[in-house]
Amino acid sequence: MKTLFLMTALSLMMTPSMATAYIGPGLGVGALASVLGILAGLLILVIGVVWYPLKRLYRYLKSKK
Repeated sequence: MKTLFLMTALSLMMTPSMATAYIGPGLGVGALASVLGILAGLLILVIGVVWYPLKRLYRYLKSKK
């Protein structure tokens, strides 16, 4: 009898129950801010690595003429 009770209790504890958690709008705003921050960082990276050296090269070539 004890074994049956123990096995039943263990199987009920291991069964997943439904989660009733509330995810508020703060999570969506935080995720949106993270995505926008990553995109802004990539844009700044492209500007810094590609645009400015080309701009300096153009100015250098233009001043040589």
